[in-house]
Amino acid sequence: MEDDRTGMSLETLKRAFADHLFYLQGKDASSADLADYYSALAYTVRDRLLHRWLATQEVYACKAVKRVCYLSAEFLMGRHLGNSLINLNLFEKIDQAIRESGLELQDLLSEEEDPGLGNGGLGRLAACFLDSLATLEIPAIGYGIRYEFGIFYQQIRDGWQVEIPDQWLRLGNVWELPRREEAVEIKLGGYTEGYHDPKGNYRVSWVADRIILAVPYDTPVPGYDTNVVNILRLWKAEAGDEFNFDAFNAGNYDRAVADKMSSENISKVLYPNDNTPQGRTLRLEQQYFFVSASLQDMIRKHLALNPTLDNFQDSFAIQLNDTHPTVAIPELMRLLVDEHAMDWDAAWSITNRTFAYTNHTLMPEALERWPVRLLGPTLPRILEIIYEINHRFLEDVRSWYPGDEARLSRLSIIEEEPEKSVRMAYLACIGSHAINGVAALHTELLKRDTLHDFYELWPEKFFNKTNGVTPRRWILLSNPQLAALFTEKIGKKWLSNLDELKQLEPCAEDPEFRSRWQAIKLHNKQVLAEKIYERTGIEVDPHSLFDIQVKRIHEYKRQHLAVLHIIALYNQIKANPGINIQPRTFIFAGKAAPGYYQAKLIIKLINAVGTIVNRDPDVRGRLKVVFLPNFSVSLAQYIYPAADLSEQISTAGKEASGTGNMKFSMSGALTIGTLDGANIEIREEVHPENFFLFGLTAEEVAALKDKGYRPRDYYNSNAQLKEVIDQIANGTFSPSEPDLFKPITDSLLQQDDYMLLADYQAYVECQDEVSKAYRDQDNWTRMSILNSVRTGKFSSDRTIAEYAKEIWKVDPVEVPLEVYDPANAGLGWGKTCDID
Repeated sequence: MEDDRTGMSLETLKRAFADHLFYLQGKDASSADLADYYSALAYTVRDRLLHRWLATQEVYACKAVKRVCYLSAEFLMGRHLGNSLINLNLFEKIDQAIRESGLELQDLLSEEEDPGLGNGGLGRLAACFLDSLATLEIPAIGYGIRYEFGIFYQQIRDGWQVEIPDQWLRLGNVWELPRREEAVEIKLGGYTEGYHDPKGNYRVSWVADRIILAVPYDTPVPGYDTNVVNILRLWKAEAGDEFNFDAFNAGNYDRAVADKMSSENISKVLYPNDNTPQGRTLRLEQQYFFVSASLQDMIRKHLALNPTLDNFQDSFAIQLNDTHPTVAIPELMRLLVDEHAMDWDAAWSITNRTFAYTNHTLMPEALERWPVRLLGPTLPRILEIIYEINHRFLEDVRSWYPGDEARLSRLSIIEEEPEKSVRMAYLACIGSHAINGVAALHTELLKRDTLHDFYELWPEKFFNKTNGVTPRRWILLSNPQLAALFTEKIGKKWLSNLDELKQLEPCAEDPEFRSRWQAIKLHNKQVLAEKIYERTGIEVDPHSLFDIQVKRIHEYKRQHLAVLHIIALYNQIKANPGINIQPRTFIFAGKAAPGYYQAKLIIKLINAVGTIVNRDPDVRGRLKVVFLPNFSVSLAQYIYPAADLSEQISTAGKEASGTGNMKFSMSGALTIGTLDGANIEIREEVHPENFFLFGLTAEEVAALKDKGYRPRDYYNSNAQLKEVIDQIANGTFSPSEPDLFKPITDSLLQQDDYMLLADYQAYVECQDEVSKAYRDQDNWTRMSILNSVRTGKFSSDRTIAEYAKEIWKVDPVEVPLEVYDPANAGLGWGKTCDID
């Protein structure tokens, strides 16, 4: 009989499910609720993952493979159960087992908390990359922080965003395993002392005033249709000594646990508000905490298999996901030089060959800078090492460009004005052997503008790695009917090679295929309509055009440009109630940073406009405006498959890549967008005739600003635009507070940093073209099909394969499942090191 922990037959799975309900949950059918059933199923699936996980780690150790270490402040993984079922090829079998137990699988999937350990695209990209790394059988570890409270839960009250703590751990987490025996110590504060070692070499000791314990929690990350299960290792902060008995005995009960509370703050919340000095310090401590813990973990793993650290770069390729983990560069130098007595030049050679840096932004304010006045007291030894790195680097620059003091100033890690600060992106460029952008235009703008001086120094360091997303979650799990249609026509190979979908291009001309495509889209829209009603009480028509913009709320992403268009359509209907307008449902979702007032005001504007439009009888059946609260991975899985039109309307030259644009296209949404980020490559792949393009190019934006952009000229010359702006400014949509939205209109009329008014007319004209195209449902469906089946380039499998070959220099490692026998689990690593 099959083992209940590893067996894959239907009867074994049913038996394991019942066993976990009884012995782990302590419940039977008469007392269990959905949460109990979910946990029992999750443990059943986790058992199958652990079998593969231990086999994978044994193979990695025995073969001493080189691993990719992905350092990221965010991992927006989404729910684990559904994804694990898909990657283990267990979805249909578990669905049958659960139905035969008198339950519905979808009900159990919905019970899982959605871990909000990311803010948006950055964290979701990291999750897609981990999925692809395991699917491609590339040895990897994701390193981050186990935030007790993730990105806030967003409520909408009276149209305003209200932030509620995201208590995703309140019922525990089935998927993680704590590894307390592998905890490491993290230093903070204090001072440094110089001394000479027994060989007479000058050394530095960091005397910290706080020691934090970093405790790892491991989550399995399975690949699709492979035995490989990699690790996501998240660090929790704890106090070294959690209870002060002396303080307690003296009656000072608060002080008795003060160290515990102070230490745990580090992993308490994702991105604490940095509007205060305390918040800024906490962010810096978070960044250092997780990279120091991760590097110590890597060094421990390396020394378990190697006598010295001289070949550390052969064990690990470390990818910095944006600037947040950049402090890892001086920290690795500290560990090598101070803790392991390595010569500086040897340590620098290892460091430079180990790190690679992904830049995710062209926005100057998003290129991290840490004030020296904050960095020094918090990380005194790290600041000293940064100064030394900068000194040696500038000495090289002086030799390369004699007398060019301006270049020295431009390249220095230390920025002198307006406040002496460390430019973390510059440190990342200097300390890494590879620098990459995440879309073709983004990379070119990095080379031309943002990092131009570094490109002149080291053109060989620069790569483009256009982002991608995993088709397992964003088609198979999110859009199962579409996935089934693909598989029926061409088999399952497309799930691990998305380019296979190109075989379906001729189907765009098949009336029967188009009819089935339309039925699937309508079904997805009906499902989303139900979700909208459940969350907002707003009824929407699934037969209307679903015009959707979901992403982080930010002025450069220009959600308010879409609002201007909605108001213009509303005005047309009010002026001529009989006008023939294509019925549309405008759907927005996304979170604004808690301290970003203008973004929160845009959310209020969307809801205020929706309140007026949705209640007006003249508009009924033609326009609806919806703001879906608390955008998350699980909510996104309903949204992307239901979209007819994907709004990707950021100012050209501002978006690094975008990944939502790819998820929309994969499910057949057509894009209205600017030539920004990955929009350019999407348009190339799906062909220009299947993409709605508008707006200034990045070069035209720059030229217009150089010439002296005057937004009022556009306002004064466009009667429709002027009417819309005036309505927002005079309180038409906020009658009880007429001046409520003046910060938005004043910003648009006085500086309009993101060129909304310059792009407005082109946008509304392009939207007119969308309406005309949608009326021809046959042709719209052709365009929709071609958008979907031409998205092969945007699989994260392709992106990761490029990283592995060109930057990390790592190879796939096959894991035979039989190498790990649970019955002999106590024998240790050495028992199967004869693996072929």
